[in-house]
Amino acid sequence: MASLYKNNNIWYVSIIINKQRITKSLRTKNRKIAYEIMPSTLSKIIEDSKLSNNQMTFEELSKHFLASNKHWSNNTRLLYERILSNCNEGAPLPTNPTSRAIYIRHINCCWNWGIKNGLIETANKLPGDTVGIARNRVFSNSEINTLKNGIMCPNFNSFVHLAYYTGARSSEIRSLRRENIKDEYAIVQGKTGPRMVKFNLQAQMVLQAQNELWDYTKDFVSHKFKKECRKLGIKNARFHDLRRTFGYNLIKQGMSI
Repeated sequence: MASLYKNNNIWYVSIIINKQRITKSLRTKNRKIAYEIMPSTLSKIIEDSKLSNNQMTFEELSKHFLASNKHWSNNTRLLYERILSNCNEGAPLPTNPTSRAIYIRHINCCWNWGIKNGLIETANKLPGDTVGIARNRVFSNSEINTLKNGIMCPNFNSFVHLAYYTGARSSEIRSLRRENIKDEYAIVQGKTGPRMVKFNLQAQMVLQAQNELWDYTKDFVSHKFKKECRKLGIKNARFHDLRRTFGYNLIKQGMSI
């Protein structure tokens, strides 16, 4: 027997299948709409439950998991797709502790979703750390000067300069558009939504000298930066370390986190 109830102003439907209670959000605050979509939601739950009785594989489970989350950001979806695809292809977990923890966390999230929605009876979750080791790498002044003087591609050099002067993420610089840039700031698409990036005088000079803004991809920036660092003898470097260095310099100047 199914039941309909409200939690935090959102309607939910609940049903017991194979002695297990399955709960599904109807994603509406309207009681009339909840009653209208409840039958189709119950049918989907029952259909998924039948699949679980046929020993659903992790590959099948991951497809249902990805399809059920339609409100993820593009970056979140791409990350889940890449990790779950690697898992389904039998690829080994990364050796880097932090990357490995990210993989374990996302794979186990899929298993937990399958249990919660009654698609599987047991979850073969991966053991291990799901937090990883916090990275605290920052660039020294000499390394920053080496980057500024050693990157020969003018466009990429200015991209690196702007990251160092603003503390902006690669994705935020890549999303810059002329119409969003004012003299001292720009509104960009940040990791969790729109945010303001402030431009100091050096950053303003970089933008003024740039004829066309960058159309780099995420992978290009990451690989190009690591290649330049290896060529210049800078070890254990990632592009995001520029943002970390920016924050570290502000803290040294007495600014709060």
